Amino acid sequence: MKRLVVIAALAALAAGCGQRGNQPDPMQYGPDPQLPASHRGLLPTMKIAHPVPWGNRRPTVPPGYTITAIATGFGIARQTLVLPNGDILVAEGHGGNEKPLRPKDFIAGVIKAKGTSHAKSGNRLTLLRDADGDGAYETRTVFADKLNAPYGLALVGGQLYVADQDALLRFPYRPGDTRASGPPVKVTDLPARINHHWTKSLAASPDGRFLYVGIGSNSNITERGMDVEIDRARIWQVDAATGAHRPFATGIRNPTALAIQPGTGQLWAVVNERDEIGPNLVPDYLTAVREGAFYGWPWSYWGHNVDRRAQPQDPHKVAEAIRPDYGLGSHVAALGVAFSTPALGPRFADGVFVGEHGSWNRSRPSGYKVVFVPFRGGRPAGMPVDVVTGFQDPNGDTRGRPVGVTVDPRGALIIADDLSNTIWRMVPAQRIPAAQAPTRGAPPSKDNHPKTATPY
Repeated sequence: MKRLVVIAALAALAAGCGQRGNQPDPMQYGPDPQLPASHRGLLPTMKIAHPVPWGNRRPTVPPGYTITAIATGFGIARQTLVLPNGDILVAEGHGGNEKPLRPKDFIAGVIKAKGTSHAKSGNRLTLLRDADGDGAYETRTVFADKLNAPYGLALVGGQLYVADQDALLRFPYRPGDTRASGPPVKVTDLPARINHHWTKSLAASPDGRFLYVGIGSNSNITERGMDVEIDRARIWQVDAATGAHRPFATGIRNPTALAIQPGTGQLWAVVNERDEIGPNLVPDYLTAVREGAFYGWPWSYWGHNVDRRAQPQDPHKVAEAIRPDYGLGSHVAALGVAFSTPALGPRFADGVFVGEHGSWNRSRPSGYKVVFVPFRGGRPAGMPVDVVTGFQDPNGDTRGRPVGVTVDPRGALIIADDLSNTIWRMVPAQRIPAAQAPTRGAPPSKDNHPKTATPY
């Protein structure tokens, strides 16, 4: 009882240490976000989601679109993959095996858990099928089970790749399969010690030769020492045939979702940045991932802004750090990214959808929605547009939290919600004829992938 009283008191203290008054948040969207001075306190500001059921409600979408729940009751629905025949695979699970390092870590963990699902980790892939194309997914089967917190998914020809929290796996796949034909083959082990950030995001180069695996850091800012950060806070490039791997980009604190840009083969990522230096630091971001680039973690953020908490300091690494392409706002917790298709309508024809899971460490919450970042000429251009909202009420009542977003090329946005454990499907209210859909980009070449000149 005494421990609970202490936790409650510290939680109340944390809740009162956030933004003050009615001062507006700084503008943190786009290529040049405003970065205020850093601020540290006893505990980070906390305002935790208060889960409530959807009931008869559903998320809010723009005029001219509809949204439906196509399935629910998952064991933590995280990421989805639309297969060529229209089936949807859902990765279910929750990982991590870290123990609290400091008393405030224990307190923060207890408080944050109040805003998440209490469903048991499914550790499986579930397949959904809409056989007659009417938008109702009447078939549901377990495609593969006994996995270890699966997250990233990618299909290359007849091979389905799954990123568990400790290994990259491969299943054979034939169109129409409702269950895996056998156990998976391990492509390579993935860093799994502690697993503070356990999610392993995944994308495949257009030619299928390489796989890209996002591996998050083992801490906020190296509190556990640098030895546990070996091979972390980076994106691996993996040879799909041999499992050989090398760092493709580094200094990326937590690359939670990856996507290949159609027509260019460019790898993009959404990244969750560091905490505990204020409600408006550091902006999460969307960026084209440059081969060999260093993005700052842990020594700096958004280029050359030094984080004094990282010890020992390393001015040479700070000088090497590059700026991300596009700020998404601080603590929005971007966990999903997908390039759009003209079949979703003119206003969403060219750009990316981003699933924002939502903040836990701001007195004015951020995220809890799906946004669209418009592109022009292959680059982000303009402010993000709210697309799917209504997951959280102004009073903190929270019905859902978006994670993965996936675009069905026939004209649907698929959203995984890991609080209500629902898969949502947003579509134009009227089908957009292919002849009227605007075109974008160049057709992808057969050998187009993020370039590498380094052999394994």
